[in-house]
Parts: sequence; C-alpha cells; structure tokens
Amino acid sequence: METILHEKYSFNSPVLRFLTYIHHNVASSPRIKREKRFATNIQLRYPIRPRYKCCVYGDEQHCDEARLYKIPHMPMDDLRRMNKDKKKKKKLEHRYHAFLASDNVIRQIPRILGPGLGRMGKFPTLVTHTELLRDKIEKMKTTIRVHLKKSPFINVPVGHVNMTEEQLISNISMTINCIVALLRKHWQHVRKVFIKSTMGPSHRLY
Repeated sequence: METILHEKYSFNSPVLRFLTYIHHNVASSPRIKREKRFATNIQLRYPIRPRYKCCVYGDEQHCDEARLYKIPHMPMDDLRRMNKDKKKKKKLEHRYHAFLASDNVIRQIPRILGPGLGRMGKFPTLVTHTELLRDKIEKMKTTIRVHLKKSPFINVPVGHVNMTEEQLISNISMTINCIVALLRKHWQHVRKVFIKSTMGPSHRLY
C-alpha cells in the first residue's frame, strides 16, 4: 500500500483550486445480495476533511457555548424566520458538511426546515448538555458513514492528498477492517478493494 500511495498520489504536486479527496471502494462478491443491509459509523484516527464546517441549531445554552468558541450556530428564532425562505434554507443546507442540534430543538427541525437535510444525509446529530461542542465536532470530523445497499459496491472517503502516507494507511486499514468485520463471511465476500482520488484513476489494493 505504501508503494501505491507514494507512486500514484504526489504529495508535492501543485495545489489545485479545490482539495482532492481519496475514496476507498470495496467491490463485494455477487453473493453479497444475501447479506443483511447495514448502515454504520466508523471512527477513523485522522480527520478526512480539514475544512469541515458544522453548524449548531441550539438552545440558549448551546448558542452561548458556540458563540464563546466561534462555532457557527443558529437559534430557534432565526430558524423560524427562515422557514418561508426556500433560497436561504437551500443555501444553509449546502454551506455546511454537518449539523448539530440540542435535544430540545431537534424534534422541531423537520417541521421548520422540511425534509431537505434528511434527503442530503445531513439531518442534525443530537448533542446534549453533558457534551462539549468542540469535542463533539472533532469526533464528527473523523467519523464516516458506511452503507451496504443493493449495490455490491461500498464507496467511502478516507482522506485527502495533503495527508501523510502513514495517516492514509491508518484510515484505509481501519475502514477495510471494519467493513470486512460487518460482512457475514468476511473476506470471502470481498472481491476487490480500490483507492481513488477525486480526479484520478482507481488503483487496486486487493
């Protein structure tokens, strides 16, 4: 894996106008159709998005905490005012990678903002007053969502080209091990494993 990363992804290449991400693809056996479908979170060691943006839909206490640490936030009054403005709601949905919501706010989100966040896979994550916002966001930066659906392919982001080889190897290894552990017959149901950058060709690891 070290050789592939060193040869295929130039860590000293000219900087593009956008950050190039690296995705990990697992091609499963056709017998995977018999597998129980799953959707789970995997906690990686290193953040995959250095420019990760998270917004807090908070009650008064969480908004005060967010303000203290300069975390983007929005109180309920502002959300209600946005309810009738579809353009503002769409802009907000695309501005952030993820959202947090206080436990006494999260139940009102579908009624105020509609189904948009859920369709985008960005429905707010619950945050309680026993958790620190900064710690919660740092944890979210290293968390990826893995789905096994009808397709025999699993595609997840594992890093970006500005990461070191050691960091990428760590994230890729953790992802592979977690996915294989979730499959009923483990490696018997794995046909191929690839890594691929945003703009580049895929390279086979297994």
